[in-house]
Amino acid sequence: MQCSRRAVRGIVCAASVVAVAGLMSGCSSDDPARAEEWQRVYCTRLGSWQDARDALTVSTGDAGADDARAARSPEFRDAENAAHAAVAASKVLDREGLDHTGGHLVEDTVWAVGGDTEAEGRATSYCSGSGFETLVG
Repeated sequence: MQCSRRAVRGIVCAASVVAVAGLMSGCSSDDPARAEEWQRVYCTRLGSWQDARDALTVSTGDAGADDARAARSPEFRDAENAAHAAVAASKVLDREGLDHTGGHLVEDTVWAVGGDTEAEGRATSYCSGSGFETLVG
């Protein structure tokens, strides 16, 4: 089968459009429901970390999280696991281009779970701006 140059260019052009459309279909901005779900998961995990941190503070009293007794407690492990989950969820948002805070959500989340209250405030603000303010403290 022989094709004219015009037909070949048309086929190549059509194939390029299909390829680009296929690549773009994986972007979160094209799927608002999926983007909203990722945001909800992040805010839920951030809120769970806040709850676990608060439970750790209550269970250890004046002892800090660095105290050997606190580090062995189930509450400490819960807070640590919740922190890892929140950071992982922030990385998904970053990867999917859903960080509308200027590209610092992962960094803010890492700093927040490390004890930076200003970073925690920025992470919490992300959730408020996404419509999930009730999931975080």
